[in-house]
Amino acid sequence: MKKILIFIFFVFTFSANAIDKKTNFNQELFTKAQSDGKVVVVSSWIKYCSSCASQMKALNKAKNEFDNIEYFTFDITNKEISNLLNVQYQTTLLIFKDNVEVYRSIGEISRDAIYKAIKSSI
Repeated sequence: MKKILIFIFFVFTFSANAIDKKTNFNQELFTKAQSDGKVVVVSSWIKYCSSCASQMKALNKAKNEFDNIEYFTFDITNKEISNLLNVQYQTTLLIFKDNVEVYRSIGEISRDAIYKAIKSSI
């Protein structure tokens, strides 16, 4: 019985952090957003990563609260994108402004820290 309860606890814990993770990064759209003068935010994720889900929740809110920001995500196992952006770890957050990377962090999930990084890039 104890094992069943522990299993149920973990299932609900991971389900609570679940978020629809999908790759929407596209080289053409990434380049266009930069050409249009937008601040571009890119985050990496991997399946079952709870810190990735936390970061994505904060970024999804930020996307709706900040003007002139384009937000892309990608699965870290996609080596083409990982190599293009020189990203080796999940929960990596990149911010680009004027075609230049201005911010990079690994594992940042604090809403306040993420918002501060975006604000400093606008």
